[in-house]
Amino acid sequence: MKNNTDKQNHQHFAIYKPYGYLSQFINNGQKQNSKKLLGELYNFPEGTMAIGRLDEKSEGLLLLTTDGKTSNHICSGHVEKEYYAQVNGDITIDAIELLRKGVEIGFEGKKYITTPCKVSKIDTIPTFPERPKKIRDDRHGPTSWVSITLQEGKFRQVRKMTSAVGFPTLRLVRVRVGNIYLNEMKAGEVKELYTL
Repeated sequence: MKNNTDKQNHQHFAIYKPYGYLSQFINNGQKQNSKKLLGELYNFPEGTMAIGRLDEKSEGLLLLTTDGKTSNHICSGHVEKEYYAQVNGDITIDAIELLRKGVEIGFEGKKYITTPCKVSKIDTIPTFPERPKKIRDDRHGPTSWVSITLQEGKFRQVRKMTSAVGFPTLRLVRVRVGNIYLNEMKAGEVKELYTL
């Protein structure tokens, strides 16, 4: 029989996942040696898992835990995840309204309508750490930033959503999961959390 101290022994972490890293500790893909993994950033305890994922080209807040129940709860669709997306072009009010209501994207070879979500244009350009791979500059036309808050998290969902309304994502940073914020964390920084 398990004792009640098990819950207290679990460890939780917040990390600013940098651009170019996979949200995992083991790479089973073909290009095994060229991919950067989370274990290179910190000496995590055995059994640590990423809660959800950010794709290789996305950055920002990633939570990790040794507790599978906590991971399942946060991935269940009841916890908000907020993203800041830099998009190609000056996003329109109409496009924002479409994103809010739900758009059709491809998921696992089928068409999928995203659930209604919170979307707003960000007027002040956010200050994030410089990315190793440069984003095209304004000589190629304007860009704009939007905040998108979801409770679901399909594969590459935000990127697919902004493309569906004609404003492809150039940079994507997750800034919040539930009540945990990225704040002023630096790329690659890891913080131990005492509760999730």
